[in-house]
Amino acid sequence: MRPCINPLEGLVENQTQEEKKYSTEVHKLFNCFKSLFSSKPDFIVKVPGRVNLIGEHIDYCRYSVCPMALEQNISVAFKQTENGELNIYNIDCQKYVDYHSTVDTFSINLEDGVAPQWYEYFLCGVKGIQDLMKEQGDTGKMQGVSVLVSGTIPPSAGLSSSSALVCAAVIAVALVNKVLLSRSDLASLSARAERYIGTQGGGMDQAIAFLASPGCAKHIEFHPLRSQDITLPEDAVFVVGQSLATKNKAQSSEFNTRVMECRLSAKIIAKKKELSNWKDVLYLGDLQTLLGVSLQEMIEITKSILTEECYSKQQIQEILEVSEEELNSAFLTPNTRSVTSFKLKQRALHVYEEAYRVAQFLSVCASDSPADNKLHQLGNLMNLSHASLQSLYECSHEALDSLVECCIQAGAYGARLTGAGWGGCVVALTNKSNADSLLKHVEAHFYNPDHFKPDLIFKTKPQPGAQVFRCDEVAL
Repeated sequence: MRPCINPLEGLVENQTQEEKKYSTEVHKLFNCFKSLFSSKPDFIVKVPGRVNLIGEHIDYCRYSVCPMALEQNISVAFKQTENGELNIYNIDCQKYVDYHSTVDTFSINLEDGVAPQWYEYFLCGVKGIQDLMKEQGDTGKMQGVSVLVSGTIPPSAGLSSSSALVCAAVIAVALVNKVLLSRSDLASLSARAERYIGTQGGGMDQAIAFLASPGCAKHIEFHPLRSQDITLPEDAVFVVGQSLATKNKAQSSEFNTRVMECRLSAKIIAKKKELSNWKDVLYLGDLQTLLGVSLQEMIEITKSILTEECYSKQQIQEILEVSEEELNSAFLTPNTRSVTSFKLKQRALHVYEEAYRVAQFLSVCASDSPADNKLHQLGNLMNLSHASLQSLYECSHEALDSLVECCIQAGAYGARLTGAGWGGCVVALTNKSNADSLLKHVEAHFYNPDHFKPDLIFKTKPQPGAQVFRCDEVAL
């Protein structure tokens, strides 16, 4: 089976252990699809999960980030259907219900405080391609798909399982409808499409899903979307551990509240700085560009203009000279309109300081310093990032904090929560000689030995981005 996107030479011959493992997954998914639909799939798409090394909660403020793709992935076998049918199945049918509709009648049903159904993330991808075809004036009949989904990314763990499913859906529906898109365009479209689920993410997850390269992390910038390889210290090993606290960011308002707090911060600072176009300012990154100052200067400006105390909706209305109705409709998402107070200074400070840490992270990686010095410096930046996510952004969790501390006690140079937070995973930086010792220490001191599984904490190295395998080229 040969990939037709992002070629992986030797998938069948001369394979690495990771490739052999995935080849086994492909065969299982292929055979399950064939059994379910009485025909073989046209394609199988594999989209990796991701871990963000530094740059948390700043992509939606238009600042760059440093993620890498994981071996864990979402895989989807699919085949074009007649009459625009949508048939969405999960290989774990005991846990995930199937879904049936058509491209003309499907809907994404959102309800405050209720987690979306798993298949609605796939529907986001369908709608993304559907809207694009309409924008491009395509008046032809949209083709549907029958799909079977499997995955090795733990759900609600901060490793981008939901975004990987959206990306896989975009690829599948684009292929059956002969919509040709570049990897960058696929990433941008997938980021927009995921917002149909109600979260206002910034595009990091989708960008690394498509732009990742094996063996290196990525520095990803937005508007325009572009990426560069990051050469990590040769001895660096990243360990990812689950805190066992889960959080679905589409189910609650905390994630979108942080996004809105950042946007309100940008708008208030812009108005206080008397920018003529302050009403158009939405992003803290754009605000810095408009003011023409450094990140260090933005930190000082934020400290001088915004107050430590929470801002009430009434205060924000008075500062921005808008009514409550205008504030709700123009500035807040449906699931944040009931929020009555906002912490603006703390959120903006985290964003600017985290953006500065990203710049420092890149500088350290590019420096000629000895490898051990680099590891100490990178670890310190990760520790500072976690402290900021704890105290300024308030998106950590006691289980995350305990796991970070356990990793540090085990000799990690640094550790931090990764992903949206409020649960999920920690990423820790160590070296090759200490990695196995760290794993054993955390297994013994953080996890319940009666319920421990090896996939709860693991070493990882950067993997390639999304791949598509053409199923008619091989007899499986």
